[in-house]
Formats: sequence, C-alpha cells, structure tokens
Amino acid sequence: MKSSFLRPALALALAAGLAACGGTATFGINGTVAGQAYPGLVLTNNGVDLPIAVGTTSFSFPGSLEYGDAYKVLVKTNPPHQTCEADPRYNEGTAGRTAAINVPVQCIVNAFSVGGKITGLAAEGLVLTNGTTGGTINVVKDATVFVFANRVAFDQSYGVTILAQPTGQTCSVTNGVGLMGDAPVENILVNCTASIGG
Repeated sequence: MKSSFLRPALALALAAGLAACGGTATFGINGTVAGQAYPGLVLTNNGVDLPIAVGTTSFSFPGSLEYGDAYKVLVKTNPPHQTCEADPRYNEGTAGRTAAINVPVQCIVNAFSVGGKITGLAAEGLVLTNGTTGGTINVVKDATVFVFANRVAFDQSYGVTILAQPTGQTCSVTNGVGLMGDAPVENILVNCTASIGG
C-alpha cells in the first residue's frame, strides 16, 4: 500500500528539486507493443501520430511533457486483420503522477464466427464439427441455422464436416472448407434428406 503513495511522492520531490535548481522536470511518453503481425499500426497522443513498424517492441513519442501536462495514448489506426488497444490503466494521465510514462499496447489477430444454414433437418442426432479445435454443435431437430461458439482467427483454416448423422437422414455439407477472411463465415450449407431405406 505504501508503494502506491511513494511513487507520486518521489516524482513530486524530483520536480521540486529540479525547480529549486532552476530546471524543469520533463517526461517522455514511452511504451511497448506486443502481438503486432501486420503493418499499419498508428498510435496518437494529443494530435501527434506515431506509426509503428512490424517487429517494434517499444516506442517513444517525439518531444517530452512537463510536470502536470496531460497525455492520452490511443490507437488511431489498427493494422489490417488486427485490433490493438493501449492499456486503459496506463494510457492517460498527467506527467509526474508516476516516475515514468510507459504505455503497453497489445494487438490481437481478429477472429470471426463460422456458421451457415441448414435445410431439411427433420430428426435429432445431427452433430457438426469444425476441425480439431473449432468445437462441435449438437443440432436440434428443425434447426435452420448454426454458428460455432469457437471463433477462427484471420487466415486460419476451417473445415466443417458431419460428425454424426441424424436418425433416418443423411446430411451433406457445401462450402465447408476455407481460410478465414475479415468477416464471419455465413455461407456454409448443410442439406439433409431421408436416408435410402430409412
């Protein structure tokens, strides 16, 4: 608990000491970037934009702030296929509130749902699966749509197949395989018909 009061006190002491010597305490706006996989990330602070190259793990905005100046680091432009966020616990405040300004920025690859339509399902027992990590769905009788709970990240493959057929019916899948793009997959069609001799 003491440390939460100690840092601001040290920052104030530093500013007071510099002021007594005729100097002014200044603070750089720095941070770290994790997870960026595509170019195009741009951060901004008080109207100053800072492009971030892929592979960058740390950044510093040009210039510095004086004690008490406000800052607010935000993501102005996300890279394609990703969403990035400046940590809301550290991205805004006033210079001198802590000994240093360090804003973590985390990027994740966008992920989207996989689903589609069902026609002709008139019995229980249909089970759909999406590969080995996409999960399964137990589809109820008379269902006309389905969506897997597990999302698939951009540029990752998906493959929807029949794991179990409904009682007395045979179902087939159209458009079940592909690579995830930048939007939910909604064009998979599962068509069920009466089994021969069923």
